[in-house]
Amino acid sequence: MASRLQGAASFYEDMISVTDRLPVEDEFRRVTHLDLQRPTVSISDTDLARVFAASPHLEDVILSGTPAVTDRSVILLAENANNLQSINLSGCREVSDVAVLELASKSLPLQCIRLNGVVGLTDPSISAIAKSSPRLIELELSGLPLLSPLSVRDIWSYSRKLRTLRLAHCPLLSDKAFPSPIPASEEIVGEEKPLPPRPITWLTSLAPLILRHTAENLRILDLASCKITDEAVQGIVAHATRIQNLNLSGCSSLTDKSLESICALSHHLDVLLLAHVTNITDRGVVQLSRSCTNLRCVELAFCRNLTDMSVFELSGLQGLRRLSLVRVQKLTDIAVFSLAEHATALERLYVSYCDHFSLDAIHLLLKKLSRLQHLAATGVPSLKRKGVQRFSDEPPPDSDPDQRAAYRVFSGGNVDGLRKFLNKEEQRRREAEARNIPFRPRSDDKLDLY
Repeated sequence: MASRLQGAASFYEDMISVTDRLPVEDEFRRVTHLDLQRPTVSISDTDLARVFAASPHLEDVILSGTPAVTDRSVILLAENANNLQSINLSGCREVSDVAVLELASKSLPLQCIRLNGVVGLTDPSISAIAKSSPRLIELELSGLPLLSPLSVRDIWSYSRKLRTLRLAHCPLLSDKAFPSPIPASEEIVGEEKPLPPRPITWLTSLAPLILRHTAENLRILDLASCKITDEAVQGIVAHATRIQNLNLSGCSSLTDKSLESICALSHHLDVLLLAHVTNITDRGVVQLSRSCTNLRCVELAFCRNLTDMSVFELSGLQGLRRLSLVRVQKLTDIAVFSLAEHATALERLYVSYCDHFSLDAIHLLLKKLSRLQHLAATGVPSLKRKGVQRFSDEPPPDSDPDQRAAYRVFSGGNVDGLRKFLNKEEQRRREAEARNIPFRPRSDDKLDLY
């Protein structure tokens, strides 16, 4: 017995991980983790097939940096790696349903599957994954243009251990893909049920998805740019009551009613992304802030109806670390003052194209928020003042001259540099007032007036 345990220990000690290269021949039977996110040389499908055919102990395979991979290689992997637990095929556009169905048919102990951007996948392969992988914890299906509500309904029905589900940028998904908010006990039965309108498509004729279990393990849900309404959010929150990270950016049909539903997540909710959800108002954000008190990251970019009232409520969140208010153009200095006084834990702030912020307000923010590590304020007119631009990070290389002139993003030591520069300017201004002489702004760091 002791010799058997010793043999097992030596077996695992001999196993290796290989990153950004293919294993050599004498490593084939020893490699358990293969990570090809950024390979140093181009890797062909034939090279991968040769490795997978001779590597039976692979457990974790990342192929997102090898777009040449085809069904042949994935099928060989499924046939030989009997203990495969995680596979990442994101961006592998040559992979089709054939390979994914083979993965599903082998009863592998898969816990993590990432298929983002594998654009040829359709419902049968995704349904097969949901039905054949009872251990699945993480499933990523973003950017699949052919994915319909049919297979997503199977995910909700069969994948009951999921902690992460990503369905962003799947244009065919609608409310029909998600649990209905109507409890089973309230379903309308018998002759009293009204006649439904004539369905326009097969999709509209689908019955509501009524589930008799909850997704109590689900923590991360990404539905960015899906065509869902408030009813879908209500059903999701009723079914998955412990979501911590929720991305609804680009779901343009949502209103304050969705925020009211999200309030039920209470202290569980940690990250909420609502960029481009343009119909929400202060009323919904205020209610959200008072219910979900553990929010750490909030994104409200392009939510044009919001005013200082929303920021006033958000600034009271004790754990707020990251806040995005890009192009929320009704905001004024009052919002900045509120953040400066109350959001003491804030580390990253995005206020680009908020036209009404003064330099004095931003200076107060920098003085008060000692933990601030990143400030994005591109397009804020007051920051065009001379001397400020030299503390900004370099703009992206593809920026045009106008974009470069407006670019104001401060990170790391540059935040502290800007803070010190504005402190010195404030000191010079006070000295000028004390001596009753005109004050002229300068772009250097010297303290002497003239």
